[in-house]
Amino acid sequence: MANISKILIGSDHGGYKLKIEIIKHLNSMNIEVKDFGCYSEESCDYPVIAKAVAEAVQESGIPGILVCGTGIGMSIAANRFNGIRASHCTDTFTARMTRMHNDSNILCLGERITGIGLALDIVDIWLKTEFEGGKHLKRINML
Repeated sequence: MANISKILIGSDHGGYKLKIEIIKHLNSMNIEVKDFGCYSEESCDYPVIAKAVAEAVQESGIPGILVCGTGIGMSIAANRFNGIRASHCTDTFTARMTRMHNDSNILCLGERITGIGLALDIVDIWLKTEFEGGKHLKRINML
């Protein structure tokens, strides 16, 4: 995914502030962002946002980022969709490995558990890491 030009993104109210910081960061790298909501800290339902982003990733092949309070709910909701490999990451190592070995196409982050600086590092590593293929492709095809 090293030459990413567009990202699909969404959050619930618990991830809204971190989503805004991620959008600013992506824009600073000239990456176009399509925001699927939410658009404030007003309470909303994370499965609705996860569904919208997951379906758009399915249709377009453009990678996505989902943010909620912990990242867990978004990950669970997004992984219900065929072909989606949503990965909840809390550190740079898992961000790298989920791309290299799992060909993750949606990154899930938690605003309440991951600081902004670390979250942006996770995003950077996730975006620049390539899928290794090989034996890992065989395993992904088994999903």
